[in-house]
Amino acid sequence: MISNTSDMPFGPGSVAERMHDIREAARVVSEGFSRAYMRECIDQHRFPQEIWETLGEYGLLGISIPEDLGGSGGGQVELVALMEALAEAGLVLPMLLLTGFARVPIIRHGTPEQIERFVKPTISGTEKLCFAITEPDAGTNSFAMSSLATREGDGYRLTGRKVFISGAADANRMLVVARTQKVGEVGRRTEGMSLFVVDTDAPGVQLQPLNIDVGWPERQYLVFFDEVRLDADRLIGLPGQGLAGMFEALNSERLLVTAMSVGLGNYALKKAVAYANERKPFGVPIGGYQALQHRLAEAKAELEAARLMMIQAAATFDAGGNAGAHANMAKLLGSRAAVKAVEAALQTHGGYGFDRDYDIITLWPSVRLMEIAPINNEMLLNYIGEHVLGLPKSY
Repeated sequence: MISNTSDMPFGPGSVAERMHDIREAARVVSEGFSRAYMRECIDQHRFPQEIWETLGEYGLLGISIPEDLGGSGGGQVELVALMEALAEAGLVLPMLLLTGFARVPIIRHGTPEQIERFVKPTISGTEKLCFAITEPDAGTNSFAMSSLATREGDGYRLTGRKVFISGAADANRMLVVARTQKVGEVGRRTEGMSLFVVDTDAPGVQLQPLNIDVGWPERQYLVFFDEVRLDADRLIGLPGQGLAGMFEALNSERLLVTAMSVGLGNYALKKAVAYANERKPFGVPIGGYQALQHRLAEAKAELEAARLMMIQAAATFDAGGNAGAHANMAKLLGSRAAVKAVEAALQTHGGYGFDRDYDIITLWPSVRLMEIAPINNEMLLNYIGEHVLGLPKSY
């Protein structure tokens, strides 16, 4: 049976107003930082601390945190608007994405003391969060993870490995998904999962940079947990019941990835349109040729479709609804559309598109990554087939 994924309309008028104010604030911030600055940070793998501090000064790092907790209020709608607007200006800030969605389970399931300790320092930008779930052997099958937190006295002892952990060396803490019960000890594989906040410089934590370049300032890391001692207050929620918080974080992550994809796609299209209007090898702008114009137009249409799906999912998320289906669809559509936009920009620029000084090929690793990470698009199609269309499980 096909499920109805559209039972929570997003009220386009009110949502547009919410997004407009954030986009305007992001525009003011982005005017102070050039794409050349961003490229320098990316090429040197240097964290863009200057723009991070500016975002904190404008209160933008506090978006999605309730005002009574010291934040700027708003929700996922405002957060995706910020992420999209910055990416549209060529500013790639994965740490905004990481900190933004890693805070979600802490805010929703943490104690007031945990929110005070782990969330509030991120509002000003004093501290940053990353997220650790993927393991070398389990890969996409997170339920097969082997990282284990065992009870020891009034706390836990964490052992295991995580891989492809973005920005681990730049973050102060990471939200770690680990088992508190082994797979063989639970009735269902979805049981026994727990969430912990771990300091990145805690004794027993080792960060090994991977030789990966995806066009981000932040590096990717293999993280080892060697008998890491965790106090009881590092557990978010109840032991063995971290599944709901995990998926809340992952749905937020998909939306923020979509926002970055759509923003970068539009950044590429803007450059392609400017070039197509100026380039005249046969005396008229190449933008007047349908072969190029249609390719750019199709990319724009698909970016806008992904954006609308993203907004729908973000509004549903903020309203407390089940945003899973639309978040997955948004990430699928957004990553595909971003790749299509960059490919169209490359085709428009011809050979110059591969000259890094034209800043088109430099976008390719980042947008292409989004078809694979944080979850590959094939798994999103599996989800839609099974959970939306009601088809048999296909993997």
